[in-house]
Amino acid sequence: MQIDGDQLERLLAAVRKPGRYVGGEYNSVVKDWEGIATRVCLAFPDIYDLGMSNLGMAILYEILNTRADVLAERAFLPWVDMIEVMRQAEMPLYSLESRHPLTDFDVIGLSIPYEQLYTNVLEMLDLSGLPVLSAERDERFPLVVAGGHATFNPEPMADFIDAFVIGDGEEAILDILTAFDAARHDTREAQLLALARIPGVYVPRFYDISYHPDGTVREVLPRVPEAALPVLKRVVPVLPPPPTHLIVPNIDVSHNRATIEIQRGCTRGCRFCHAGVVTRPVRERPAGEVLDAIERIIAETGFDEVGLLSLSSSDYADISQLVESIAERFEGRHLSVSLPALRADSFSVALADAMSNGRHSGFTFAPEAATEELRGVINKPIATDQMLDVAREVFERGWRTIKLYFMIGLPGERMEDMEAIVDLTHAVRQIGRQAHGRKAQVNVSVNTFIPKPHTPLQWIAAASPDNIREKQAYLVRRLRGKGLKLSTSDDDLTFLESVLSRGDRRLGQVIQRAWQLGARFDAWHEQRDLAAWMQALDETELDPDFYVGRERAEDEVLPWDVVDAGVRKGYLLAEYHHSRTGELRADCRDGCYGCGVLAAYGDAWSESWCCPRPHFRPA
Repeated sequence: MQIDGDQLERLLAAVRKPGRYVGGEYNSVVKDWEGIATRVCLAFPDIYDLGMSNLGMAILYEILNTRADVLAERAFLPWVDMIEVMRQAEMPLYSLESRHPLTDFDVIGLSIPYEQLYTNVLEMLDLSGLPVLSAERDERFPLVVAGGHATFNPEPMADFIDAFVIGDGEEAILDILTAFDAARHDTREAQLLALARIPGVYVPRFYDISYHPDGTVREVLPRVPEAALPVLKRVVPVLPPPPTHLIVPNIDVSHNRATIEIQRGCTRGCRFCHAGVVTRPVRERPAGEVLDAIERIIAETGFDEVGLLSLSSSDYADISQLVESIAERFEGRHLSVSLPALRADSFSVALADAMSNGRHSGFTFAPEAATEELRGVINKPIATDQMLDVAREVFERGWRTIKLYFMIGLPGERMEDMEAIVDLTHAVRQIGRQAHGRKAQVNVSVNTFIPKPHTPLQWIAAASPDNIREKQAYLVRRLRGKGLKLSTSDDDLTFLESVLSRGDRRLGQVIQRAWQLGARFDAWHEQRDLAAWMQALDETELDPDFYVGRERAEDEVLPWDVVDAGVRKGYLLAEYHHSRTGELRADCRDGCYGCGVLAAYGDAWSESWCCPRPHFRPA
């Protein structure tokens, strides 16, 4: 039954930004509820302002709604003021398109891109009137399916999610709906068995986990033949057409622009980068398809800015030609092009010249480390002189702002590395001043490194909080003055992410207890309640240092080993050893290092892959 419109209107008078909760946006899709067999709610466990910028959600929304037999709607977690009035009025969470409660849907598809959303997921389920524990939801309730980068370690959320989609979701979601439709009148156990047969789908209840006395994982045992171990991530060999009927938000959101994914994955092999591993192989979208998509998006939405998304946009094979073609095709239409995540070693004068044909905006580069030695550890070989040359090119072509991303807490790091960050930043500012005087701006973002699952550095211990605070204080003292702006990671947020990203299934009780104690919106500084988390850890007798400050043995069974990211653990271990010696590895477009992707997916190899052909094997 739909939420009463008059009641909702009364509630909206009491909250900030009511435009988050009314739906009706341009390009949103409203179908005949009674005439559609399968109903899916795509749910993002944070506020509308952030969720509307999630490209994965937009992709699935368009894929599902092009099918005549499927209805896809959206839901976001309301902000705290709306949650309060909804609970007081006993109004359940509803979809924006038809205002149906989430309990009316067949499948709820959750996007979980980062770990700080875990308590939000529980808040969202509870606000919908659903039991938060998967074991307490039978076939009368919607299936709760989750995907996103944070699900490559599904174990901390295993108690709450019915099934995880590991990897690309474009084809997997359709397989899930087909399996559900065939089993919709069966028991929940039978429905989940049907899902467990789908490649790339992990159903936690079909696996038993045992632990050694020291708390490390002893063994993972599948309980049914359908439960694969490990679950190989899903990969679409060729990127499907990008969504072009993008919904135009009712209010300002975090990225008010059109977005097109020009390539998925990265070939650089940075040893700290989780996304670079779990999105392999690299697949490029043809330039003509990108241009046509921009044309359609502008016509359908009216956006005047387009973001060309990739983990490393300047590594796209024809990026200069693409940007130049965009400038020529849309000349006089005031279209702005943004290229996030540029690498200094693949940036070119041609690219800068091509982009200068449009509106000028800031450039972002991510050197990550400021010394050659530390760049050898993380396999990001960008020479300081090269970085300065690129800064000069950018400033001389009219841009006044450069943003630099660095990390601290990397293995082998010393205070000399902090001095190098300061020196490089000041050198970039000086180059900017030569071009623009005191109008030049250098924004520095310094994040704390967290050893992530499925990366070559997954075995190391995270740096201690005291060590990080000392380095942050040094940078705050040294990076101040006109034309400089410094931002650093929040200590509490880093702590939570470190615990949750490397956690095992036992952390489910911690997440649930922290939520019961009031934890939610953990990514928001003003809402985060670290005391709730510490109490939950204390009550469950789990030591956070076990997850954060402990080096893993190389033969240890890791909680996320239930998932196969398509990259061999032996390859990651070899790269871990290379990090200790600072040995660099070139871009794998130049030669195969045998990471395992070709062995796992070689039969699906496509011309769009930036990988050697399947017959090419490392010596």
